[in-house]
Amino acid sequence: MTQPLARRLGLFDAIVIGVGSMVGAGVFASFAPAAAVAGAGLLIGLAIAAVVAFCNATSSAQLAAQYPTSGGTYIYGRERLGEWPGFVAGWSFVIGKTSSSAAMALVFAAYVAPAGYTELVAALAIIALTAVNYFGITRTAMLTKILVAAVLTVLVIAVVLGLTGSSGPAVGGLGSFTENGWYGILQSAGLLFFAFAGYARIATLGEEVVRPERAIPRAIVSALGIALLVYAVVALTLLSVLGPDLLASSSAPLVDLVGASGHSWASPLMRIAAGLAALGALLALIAGIGRTSLAMARHDDLPSYLTAVHPRYSVPHRAEITLAVIVVVLVLVVDLRDAIGFSSFGVLLYYLVANLSAYTQDAENRRYPRALPVIGSIGCVVLIATLPVSSIVVGTIVVVLGVLYRTGRRLFT
Repeated sequence: MTQPLARRLGLFDAIVIGVGSMVGAGVFASFAPAAAVAGAGLLIGLAIAAVVAFCNATSSAQLAAQYPTSGGTYIYGRERLGEWPGFVAGWSFVIGKTSSSAAMALVFAAYVAPAGYTELVAALAIIALTAVNYFGITRTAMLTKILVAAVLTVLVIAVVLGLTGSSGPAVGGLGSFTENGWYGILQSAGLLFFAFAGYARIATLGEEVVRPERAIPRAIVSALGIALLVYAVVALTLLSVLGPDLLASSSAPLVDLVGASGHSWASPLMRIAAGLAALGALLALIAGIGRTSLAMARHDDLPSYLTAVHPRYSVPHRAEITLAVIVVVLVLVVDLRDAIGFSSFGVLLYYLVANLSAYTQDAENRRYPRALPVIGSIGCVVLIATLPVSSIVVGTIVVVLGVLYRTGRRLFT
């Protein structure tokens, strides 16, 4: 048995890490594409995404209470459904979120880096945040608290300025919520769902939370509730000030929000906040991927080299360093900003396994009605079906490559 991780995170730490994972760069970027496909119907899409996320969150919460160790749904799938479903969930998470980490670093750099230095600044951000994670989970939690506090403060400022400033462009009302059809609404739900997906990071840290059987379920539900409140308020403000059409065409909605309300002086503040939000999400991604990789390596689904836990800082340091090297290479040699659709596919597949696993739990370990994982499973399948065909194809190829990889390890090692 490899060295376990130390339990150093309290309930508040876990909630903050969850909020930092969800209220990331998505709050600055997800509403425009959602408005493009659904118009004002994005509010219905947000509600659908929240319902699916709540079902997934409750499934993750009760599973984390029963299996308080690193790995999240990778472990839950193995324990409840078998080795292969667990592997598919873990593989989808690690591969998809690795590319997401590269993309998030590029989002940060796009807001703060001088022209021509985007990739370099993104690489330096990855190295810096990996260093923070390397020196212990408590430092990760401390930096996350700072970033979350800064981002939430700026979002409050943006909402207040947007609603109390001079009138924005005449939008002529929001129009019909179903004007773009229900397919567009479901597409917007798929886009907005991934803004909530960060609560999985809490579950992956299960081995480092004090009294996890109590703290993790509370942290997951609390973090999701806070994120939903933030997203709902921001969405309503953006639609009220900009309207669906202007929101759909915006490349920086919160910057346009303060500009339309007569407060252009706040535009740099919005850009800084977007960069900080991207950093917060990236910090949580590095921590979550490292722990899932550790769990997979412990079960021989990834190289055993990754099972090492630092004797002083109690972190999976080899897994995190390996991840950092891979992400830096991706940032420097591949343009991932428009090529990570399979990450969305992987996230939904990950939560589908979580819901199916929760459905099999006995009454003693079930904290929520059995109908919730059923609704969550159906929601995941429906949202997968609304993804672009290219995302589904690439996601399927990635899963097949993972299956071939694991089969090869079993045959030749």
